[in-house]
Amino acid sequence: MTNVHRFRRADLLAQPWKNGGGLTREIVSWPPGSGVTDFDWRVSIAHIASSGPFSAFPGVDRVITLLEGAGVALHSVDGTVNHRLDQPLQPFGFAGELKMQAGLLGADCHDFNVMARRSACSASVRVLSSAAHLPQQSHGLLLACRGQWNANGHVLSAEEGLWWHEEPCAWALTAQDEDATMIAVLIQLLR
Repeated sequence: MTNVHRFRRADLLAQPWKNGGGLTREIVSWPPGSGVTDFDWRVSIAHIASSGPFSAFPGVDRVITLLEGAGVALHSVDGTVNHRLDQPLQPFGFAGELKMQAGLLGADCHDFNVMARRSACSASVRVLSSAAHLPQQSHGLLLACRGQWNANGHVLSAEEGLWWHEEPCAWALTAQDEDATMIAVLIQLLR
């Protein structure tokens, strides 16, 4: 499959946030060449180094998942969100236009972030710890968090993943280790 791309977390380029509160390592921003204002969907890993505001993304649905660290307390200025993101590998979704504040609960932390522009697509984020079959989807991403996985013959070790685009794929996923976990992102295009 020519539209399947492998990546290693260690190879992702770090870029500073606009507010200086951390770093982001972009895995994919679709379509190619899109930036933080015109993507349809985007997946990245953030390093949160200090408490402060989240950037607003009007019209974008966000899902954040703690990977490592004590996490953050998230609350929106309007009071509709008050959530402790302190349990690893438990996705939490919220509207990107909300003015959100994040308060570190300890030292720095790392989070997996999925953003989907509502007018273009929707995103489903699942955390897997055993064999699974994912339905056919033309865009998506897999990240092995712990252990080794087999994904349709692609062997993924911890901190390795793949993403695909414009090629409908159904995935048979098999955990090779007892404590294996994987994040699966499926993108449903609306246009």
